[in-house]
Amino acid sequence: MEFYLVGGAIRDKLLDIPVKDKDWVVVGANREQMLALGYTQVGKGFPVFLHPQTKQEYALARTETKIAPGYTGFEFDTSQSVSLEQDLQRRDLTINAMAQSEDGEIIDPYQGRRDLEQRILRHVSPAFSEDPLRVLRVARFAARFSHLGFEVAAETMALMQSMAAGGELDALVKERVWQEIEAGLSTPDPARFIQVLRDCGALKVILPEVDNLFGVPQPAKYHPEIDTGIHTLMCLSQAGKLSLDPVVRWAALVHDVGKAITDKDKWPSHFGHETLGLKLQAEISLRLKVPNEFSQLAALVCEHHTKLHRITELRPQTLLNLLQSMDAIRRPQRLDKFLLSCEADARGRTGFEERDYPQRQYLLAILDAVRALDIAGLLEGRDGQDRQTDPKQLIQQHRLQAITNKVAALASEP
Repeated sequence: MEFYLVGGAIRDKLLDIPVKDKDWVVVGANREQMLALGYTQVGKGFPVFLHPQTKQEYALARTETKIAPGYTGFEFDTSQSVSLEQDLQRRDLTINAMAQSEDGEIIDPYQGRRDLEQRILRHVSPAFSEDPLRVLRVARFAARFSHLGFEVAAETMALMQSMAAGGELDALVKERVWQEIEAGLSTPDPARFIQVLRDCGALKVILPEVDNLFGVPQPAKYHPEIDTGIHTLMCLSQAGKLSLDPVVRWAALVHDVGKAITDKDKWPSHFGHETLGLKLQAEISLRLKVPNEFSQLAALVCEHHTKLHRITELRPQTLLNLLQSMDAIRRPQRLDKFLLSCEADARGRTGFEERDYPQRQYLLAILDAVRALDIAGLLEGRDGQDRQTDPKQLIQQHRLQAITNKVAALASEP
């Protein structure tokens, strides 16, 4: 029985990145032996055990054989005869197919260390194509290690393109797709994640609404980059700089999907793209089972981002309606995410990347004026005609007056 540290722990150690999780492979053992040593078995697909003290995962060395479509269509061999090299061969990338023995020796049968040094993401074997989820994983690794200069190997990109073109991604479980999308959005370079998916043809399979934005023109006066797809990548890149929150980044990614289905005869104008985008966003959320927090913020940004960009032109009643539409008075945290997504949109244009976004402070000042009202005191101190007024209407009147006063004060500032 031999124990080996495997996968990401070896990769991150060699990259001088803090190691978060440690996974182990056990060669020459069986289930009964592991249980006898005090390990606890978890999982259903194949034997994985938790160490009695560290609770780290120990898996029996295994091979995989594809027997049916889909993520679960594999047959596993976890017999004691399976070697470490056989176990490592089933892994996705060479940089994840290294192991370390108990005495510290690095076992690297598939040249993972070489690819680490050359900053290459390369598949281990043709078995890569048996699991279409790996296409998304490679895109995620490209985004995660973008700052280190990693590129996808040409032969791996070709294989990913073949998988996407051949319909392999159609068999993916939607929940798994969303998990990878959320993980990709959480990387240091979320735009790189989307770009790699587009390069291999996977984006038009899993997010066709975003893929369709490429090639759609916008007015050069406001969008020097012109192409809506490029603008979307720039927005996502800006969102990545402004916030670590994948919810904010998702909203930036899908805020303009409606531009792909506006009247082509009127391009590069996209009148009504906000309303059209809401319908497409709803379809995305249903298809991928997008969590409510993500879909709700995305819808708010889609519907209202153009209002925020021209906020100083809005009437007090429109400003009040805007705050109430996103429940900002009770939930200022969500407003903050909305503002970050809209700022990413404003900066996601060629030459605008470093521009200030005063609209953010403007709306926050309006919100502060509304929240400063003593609602309880207003209702308690009603007299005369106010007593005949419906309380909700009275509150609205005072909020509207507070906004009117604040707008006037802001307009008078130098």
